[in-house]
Amino acid sequence: QVQLVESGGGLVQPGESLRLSCAASGSIFNLNVAWYRQAPGKQRELVAVITSGGSTNYADSVKGRFTISRDSAKNTVYLQMNSLKPEDTAVYYCNARQLLPYETSWGQGTRVTVSS
Repeated sequence: QVQLVESGGGLVQPGESLRLSCAASGSIFNLNVAWYRQAPGKQRELVAVITSGGSTNYADSVKGRFTISRDSAKNTVYLQMNSLKPEDTAVYYCNARQLLPYETSWGQGTRVTVSS
């Protein structure tokens, strides 16, 4: 089971940018990695996914503003968040999955607060 550590969260003002990092304990080769977020009183939602093949998908609410990327040499996945809005405020979690056999790992989360 891969270990994940998120970092990069913090307090920013609306319109500013932030980059989150998800560092894995081992190779992320053959893993699909996703960012989720959970705001107080709301369900956890999928924000972005990058597959082992490099394809990406985004929630409509962040499309055009967020970019997920991978640095395989560093075993790290990033989430670049631009034009942040107050509704982006949440704890952001990194998730890694593999199939055959199925395995999933979660980080402990990093808090993002967007407020003036």
